[in-house]
Amino acid sequence: MHISELDTPALLVDLDVMERNLQRVADYARSHQLRLRPHTKTHKIPALGRRQLDSGAVGLTVAKVGEAEVMLGAEPPDMLVAYPVIGRQKLERLMEVARRTEMTVALDSFEAASQLSSAAQAAGLKINVLAEMDVGMGRVGVRPGPELLELGRAIDSLAPLRLRGIAFYPGHIRGNDDGARQALAELSATVRGAVEDFRRAGLATHVVSGGSTPTLFHSHEIEGLNEIRPGTYIFNDRNTVACGACERRDCAVTILVTVVSTSRRNGLIIDGGSKTFSSDLLLPAGERTFGEILEAPRARFFQMNEEHGYVDLADSGASFRVGDRLRVLPNHVCVAMNLHEVVYGIRGEHVKQIWRVEGRGKLQ
Repeated sequence: MHISELDTPALLVDLDVMERNLQRVADYARSHQLRLRPHTKTHKIPALGRRQLDSGAVGLTVAKVGEAEVMLGAEPPDMLVAYPVIGRQKLERLMEVARRTEMTVALDSFEAASQLSSAAQAAGLKINVLAEMDVGMGRVGVRPGPELLELGRAIDSLAPLRLRGIAFYPGHIRGNDDGARQALAELSATVRGAVEDFRRAGLATHVVSGGSTPTLFHSHEIEGLNEIRPGTYIFNDRNTVACGACERRDCAVTILVTVVSTSRRNGLIIDGGSKTFSSDLLLPAGERTFGEILEAPRARFFQMNEEHGYVDLADSGASFRVGDRLRVLPNHVCVAMNLHEVVYGIRGEHVKQIWRVEGRGKLQ
């Protein structure tokens, strides 16, 4: 099928670029003796999780139990839920997943660990646990030092949980400027100190799991880290380019749209709005645009309603007619994927794969 036969909006995955991204990161992890456990929040497709495993990943990462249920379709040897699982219903479902694959959970409180322990006891299962520390993002995780040690000891005391080590997410570090390099050095010192604290206390450090796509290729500089969990790297996006973590040629996803109106002077409307694209702005500057029009890079995709995308052509030197098709590089591909039921793998101008986004909308 030629892409001109697709209805729009349609999310396109350049298979050649995606496969190059997978191989590059697998080679990097292998060369630095890092366990690669990619986060599937970006693609949400079991077939792509399987490709990551086949290219060298040791397991998969998810955020929600619903995503874990979906990713069983990739037949992973083990799975990490990088999110505290709270509540009886979620825990009962998690135990059913754990009957089919090795399960690890990252958490940051005694309450979460206690609930997980009770569910595992009732199910007759052993669950691996990582103690989550906050390394600067201020989202989840306890502070390194006494609080992390206290959490580690609490987890270690709860049968049938098995403390395996430490988890963290350096999502606050983006870019390659002096500030980012200093933050990376501070992160390395923090992780090294946490690992030393655990070892002195006799607590397990088999797994020290962290990393992100923006810091991906600096992971080997973080002393003590032995597992990485990048997600966006499989596709990359405009924000990944903006923070210097990849080049434009490394972006695998574009969204095909149709021009539906040119009635606005020096502007047009495309058939993709907030139900098609992420509303996340371009980082780090926060420029108010929602994607790059490949056919007119100087055009500004500056506003969205649910079904309408507003594009300003005043400084673009371009003009288009109703019915023309455009391809847009999204700011944040993970959110865009969650908005599409079906996506299309292409080589050149031809559709070679059609995937349902089975993990979309899995909030629980």
